[in-house]
Amino acid sequence: MLDYHLHLWPHEDSSVWYRLDQIAHYCERAAEAGVEELALTEHAHRFVDVLDRVGPFWERFPDEVTSPVMGQYMAFTARNRLDDYVTLAQRAKDEGLPVKIGLEVDYYRDQMDVVSELLAQYPFDVLIGSVHWLGSWGFDDVDNPIPMAQWTVRDVDRSWAEYTRALEELISCRAVDVLAHPDLIKVAGYRPGDPTGYWDAMAEAAAAADVSVECSSAGWSKPAAEQYPAEGFLDRLAARGATFTTASDAHRLGRVAERVGDLAALLEARGVTQLASYSGRQRRLVPLRSH
Repeated sequence: MLDYHLHLWPHEDSSVWYRLDQIAHYCERAAEAGVEELALTEHAHRFVDVLDRVGPFWERFPDEVTSPVMGQYMAFTARNRLDDYVTLAQRAKDEGLPVKIGLEVDYYRDQMDVVSELLAQYPFDVLIGSVHWLGSWGFDDVDNPIPMAQWTVRDVDRSWAEYTRALEELISCRAVDVLAHPDLIKVAGYRPGDPTGYWDAMAEAAAAADVSVECSSAGWSKPAAEQYPAEGFLDRLAARGATFTTASDAHRLGRVAERVGDLAALLEARGVTQLASYSGRQRRLVPLRSH
């Protein structure tokens, strides 16, 4: 099995550390759960290289009350260098640890081309793509009352539609190999009366671009209280022949490979017997479970 969504640092840490032993501990924990291959996928927005390319995108939305919040967050978190991160990940590979060099690539509206140009300079094995904000609204920042208050004043259907359009753009620009937590918009527990239209649109976009899709345990610990993607969404993806990865979205050791067996069971119930493994951004299929 795989854990293809792992972070080295908690969200609350600004300046980060680089430790090979931390990655080794991740690998040990994963092996105990039957996971044989990991991808290190730190957030792209942690790196000043990315912010230098996209600029202060939140300033494009001066009328949004969340714009100052996003500015403060980026000032806090974007303090690190891609070179240092990739060097550490490459060293882990060179030491024989079963890891891939990856990155969680955040969606920047109309700017994915400049992000892709930057990332092409590095030896990434896999890039996973996420939509974490709409405009300047970090809709998944469940511990921050300002963005969470937006859920009480914004139309839920409109928010889901905007998220779907953003994910479609991220998919269509072919900047990433895997879609991370594809229905993250549900994270705070707000769902439309009928999400099937959004599921269909996102599943069609994923199939058209032939990107893999992450099945993640992270949603079980959020207000949404279910895995990503929802079972109905997962049904649609599987019916369209999607390839999948499995993931924990861990930011600390205790969450590595969390409930990976439950994810495997969800996929097996839909006839999925293989997972998508990546090297040099090229996909190959491996058995879902090793026997």
